[in-house]
Amino acid sequence: MPLNQFVRDPAADQLLHYAAEHQKGKKSITTQSGNPVGYKDASLTVGYHGPTLLQDVMLLDDLSHFTKERNPERVVHAKGAGAFGYFEVTHDITQYTAAKPFAEIGKRTPIAMRFSTVAGERGYPDTVRDVRGFAIKFYTEDGIWDIVGNNTPVFFVKDAAVFSSFIHVMKRNPVTNLRPDYDMFWDFCSLRTETTHQTLITFSDRGVPRSYRHMHGYGSHTYGFVNNEGKFNWVKYHFVTNQGIKNIKSQEAQQLAGQDPDYHARDLYNAIARGDFPSWDFYIQIMTPEQAAKSPYDPFDLSKVWLHADYPLIPVGRIVLNKNPSNYYAEIEQIAMDVAHLIPGIEVSPDRMLQARMFAYRDTHQYRLGPNYSQLPVNSAYKVSNYNRDGYGTVNSQGGAPNYHPNSFQGPENDERAQALSPSIPLHGEAKRIDSGNDDNFTQARLLYQSVLKEDEKARLAENLVDWLKRATLPIQKRAIATMFDPVDKSLGSRLRQALHLDEQFHIEF
Repeated sequence: MPLNQFVRDPAADQLLHYAAEHQKGKKSITTQSGNPVGYKDASLTVGYHGPTLLQDVMLLDDLSHFTKERNPERVVHAKGAGAFGYFEVTHDITQYTAAKPFAEIGKRTPIAMRFSTVAGERGYPDTVRDVRGFAIKFYTEDGIWDIVGNNTPVFFVKDAAVFSSFIHVMKRNPVTNLRPDYDMFWDFCSLRTETTHQTLITFSDRGVPRSYRHMHGYGSHTYGFVNNEGKFNWVKYHFVTNQGIKNIKSQEAQQLAGQDPDYHARDLYNAIARGDFPSWDFYIQIMTPEQAAKSPYDPFDLSKVWLHADYPLIPVGRIVLNKNPSNYYAEIEQIAMDVAHLIPGIEVSPDRMLQARMFAYRDTHQYRLGPNYSQLPVNSAYKVSNYNRDGYGTVNSQGGAPNYHPNSFQGPENDERAQALSPSIPLHGEAKRIDSGNDDNFTQARLLYQSVLKEDEKARLAENLVDWLKRATLPIQKRAIATMFDPVDKSLGSRLRQALHLDEQFHIEF
């Protein structure tokens, strides 16, 4: 094929589409304040070689904005892509929740979605081995509802007390500024064996999905559902891809990282632009409080799943993405997902990681985007009535409404429906620090390895583990195998030792 006949995709033709849609009506260049600019391509100078004048308003306007074009990037989930669409109810679950998006079959709720890698920076390749973020923003009559999950049903750690440490081992070494640091990763994981379940998933074929369209999504945490009669249940969210699960093997993933670092973002944009709208079926699992009290494992433990045999998937509806962002920065980079964005009929659980995220997300959005991040169009609810005012970036000051409560001047009042759907949950126990990291960390990981993975998948899992283990120091290699993989399956430990030419006997050397 001649070079001038290279096949272009919708992403490459974005500017052509814009030009075709805006052929009529010439627009003048303006400053940020709307003032017309007479000539954009030269600074105002004293003669040809003279200095630039401070009175060049056009230049000052341009440069002062340019130097502030980027907000601080997210500490985690920095690299991502997103789109818009809808959630449609296909099955009645009002027996479980009074949340308005589920009110009736056929009801549609607008949504925004963002996909991401967890550990890398904003410029990192899409095809690195990592967990993928899977976050959905629902624009409901009761305000914003966010599900901020991943493409895996579990996570590496279960207590936020060690979360920042885990993220540190996935980031750059503070001295060398290089990542990944294999000693840091395996040292932490082998000392906190709750990481085993997620580690097996991450180093399996699903550690590098073919695209954002070809992976499942999970709410991961446990939440609460309350119906109109006040009946309470625990719930987990599942999103099953209608495109089928497809993954990329390690060698191809590494090649794509060099050839097209934005491989996943490009795929998502082009699929929607071509009308091949990605969709997922929405399911829930339900556990009664009585079942939770008798569960052999902690149902609020983020490192564990609820077995489908005990808690089958219940169909709810489907989500469809049918619109690309009109501007990535405004609508995706500035989107602010938050697990604390809940609506009546949906409650939190005692999940330790969820409890911490209830604070952390709001805090990071205020740092990145300012105290009024929720007023940005992509984050804005249909209606907001409260007593917060002013601050950096204020857009909606709520007119002349009073800014204090209680008041006698028609300010907003308590919502009776939300009050009725706020259950009374009994709590008991002593306030103390209890490390749950040594709970059963291997039963579910063993089930995954022995009963779910096929033999060829086990072989690739071992290869991927070896590729990271071989770069760590010898004592850490030995400890990781002994503390993480032997308890899962002795044959896995032996396979790793054989590939790394290690002795079967394990001795702690430091």
